[in-house]
Amino acid sequence: MAAPVSQPPVASRASTRLLPRGLGALSESAPASLRFSVGRRRRTARLEVKATGNVFGNHFQVATYGESHGGGVGCVISGCPPRIPITEADMQVELDRRRPGQSRITTPRKETDTCKILSGTHEGMTTGTPIHVFVPNTDQRGGDYSEMAKAYRPSHADATYDFKYGVRAVQGGGRSSARETIGRVAAGALAKKILKLKSGVEILAFVSKVHQVILPEDAVDYETVTMEQIESNIVRCPNPEYAEKMIAAIDKVRVRGDSIGGVVTCIARNVPRGLGSPVFDKLEAELAKAMLSLPASKGFEIGSGFAGTDFTGSEHNDEFYMDEAGNVRTRTNRSGGVQGGISNGEIIYFKVAFKPTATIGKQNTVSREHEDVELLARGRHDPCVVPRAVPMVESMAALVLMDQLMAHIAQCEMFPLNLALQEPIGSASSASELAPNLS
Repeated sequence: MAAPVSQPPVASRASTRLLPRGLGALSESAPASLRFSVGRRRRTARLEVKATGNVFGNHFQVATYGESHGGGVGCVISGCPPRIPITEADMQVELDRRRPGQSRITTPRKETDTCKILSGTHEGMTTGTPIHVFVPNTDQRGGDYSEMAKAYRPSHADATYDFKYGVRAVQGGGRSSARETIGRVAAGALAKKILKLKSGVEILAFVSKVHQVILPEDAVDYETVTMEQIESNIVRCPNPEYAEKMIAAIDKVRVRGDSIGGVVTCIARNVPRGLGSPVFDKLEAELAKAMLSLPASKGFEIGSGFAGTDFTGSEHNDEFYMDEAGNVRTRTNRSGGVQGGISNGEIIYFKVAFKPTATIGKQNTVSREHEDVELLARGRHDPCVVPRAVPMVESMAALVLMDQLMAHIAQCEMFPLNLALQEPIGSASSASELAPNLS
């Protein structure tokens, strides 16, 4: 007769049965910080954990990783079409616009931000597989953050990261650092190139406000402004007169260890009609989410924005007309190129507000031990973030438009179009550049 099989005590069996699958080890023997109780239920629960907040996009997906003072930062791009010409040099152009240490009005941290494409390309062409881009951190100074490891910087993410996770990377802000945006800018460089090849889309951003220096609305022509004009000065304002005023405003607070905020205006020309989907995926809603995900961003408005509330309907409406080529156009563009959540073919323009840099000199705050203290912040920080925010805003706009372009083509161009109302996206002009070289 077989020997009876030994069984755990009843209390032990009940405790194990109530735990989610894979967590049976978290019993009474586990450390107190890891124990938890689960209410009585009939079936074993399945615990599913998803890494939230690190992936942007549905079709053209970008996952960023890394922290300010870790080994490096980067991104993984999924869903990129094959046979798109892209090199590290293409991405480096955009990363150089974002990198620190560019001028006296940016953080003095010295990083070359040299990127390396580790997968997803072959002989300068995308293969359709995930593209991994890595940028090492080379100028870390973790010791500068010893005080900030013990006290919370006012208006920074230090306290809320502790509230949420119970632990944080104290050097440089960790994941909340603007160095996270390196992955966004690298991916944005690729998205910009695809948008340009497919439909001639051009995305430009510039600084339109620094503190109380405001660039007049009529000072820049959205139809003709160029990258060369924007990049002609260190503050990235296309108007030389106002650029000098903005630089002076930043210098004034920089020398006394303070900071100021500002506004970045972004325009997108030649955007195809039809991008965006009702009702929860409206184009302006996707743009707003993208822009408000950027570090230090505090506001977003598109088209007439809040100023539109000063108009009557008869004053605000964009009247339609037929242009010489037989296209439906609008005489004005207070809608900002988007109506009903869908692009209408006019220039898309919007503004993003950025707060003053949170890390400044002496401030009153609270320590991690919940004591009132005075914090003297060290480290290297931008006195005004908006000059370096310009390529970040452009990149996020490109990622949104790229994702929406792929969604539109997949849904609305799978079958023949109604050519009386619709027009195909793209042109034959890009076909030769994307054709494979089989020789």
